[in-house]
Amino acid sequence: MFSPEGPSLRDLVVQALSSVEHGYDLLAPRFDHTPFRTPDSILDATADALRPLGPFGEGLDVCCGTGAGLRVLEAVCRGRSTGVDSSAGMLAEAGRAYPGAEWVRADARALPFAGAFDLAVSFGALGHFLPAERPALFAGVYRALRPGGVLALPVGAPPPISSPWYWVLAGFDAVMRVRNALWRPPFVMYYRTSPLTALRTELAAAGFTVTTEPLEPLGWREDGSPRCRLVLARRP
Repeated sequence: MFSPEGPSLRDLVVQALSSVEHGYDLLAPRFDHTPFRTPDSILDATADALRPLGPFGEGLDVCCGTGAGLRVLEAVCRGRSTGVDSSAGMLAEAGRAYPGAEWVRADARALPFAGAFDLAVSFGALGHFLPAERPALFAGVYRALRPGGVLALPVGAPPPISSPWYWVLAGFDAVMRVRNALWRPPFVMYYRTSPLTALRTELAAAGFTVTTEPLEPLGWREDGSPRCRLVLARRP
């Protein structure tokens, strides 16, 4: 799962015992050599789905990490691209990869923008927010968008209970809950706290009009449903 340039087991343990921000500061130089970076297949499928809706003006990557989402923003936005993250280490890596973008360190639950963007994207970050924190996140993105602006979130289908991955993810979440009950500061990272139905409800409560569409290049499950959907939340 990890290339030789990726983190060691010790590195991952140290990260898991740190806060979210400090943990990612430590992991940042090696993050792109881990399976946690959003795969190009997801980024490219998202860009393909967004092209018919654009072109967009200014774009924002929420919880940008090392900047992988800029691949999407540069493909569909004509204006400037901005990434926001709470980890200074991740922003430093992003700045080296995309020196022409703007990088802002901020808590995504209190975004410092108002009516500045036409498109916002976020990849793989929802697990870092407890359900009680997501309303503030979505309200901040709503404020950051201009009227008519769109928030795009790819959301994978949950594995069936018969799949080994179902139990891997359930086990990971259980371990993290025990860790956070016994250790401070907490490290919030859960894989099974952002079901599609809950996201639709929370986005609608924030004022968005919500639709979804399948990311067809990522394939289909045995029951005929897509492996991944793109949630499109538009500010009216």
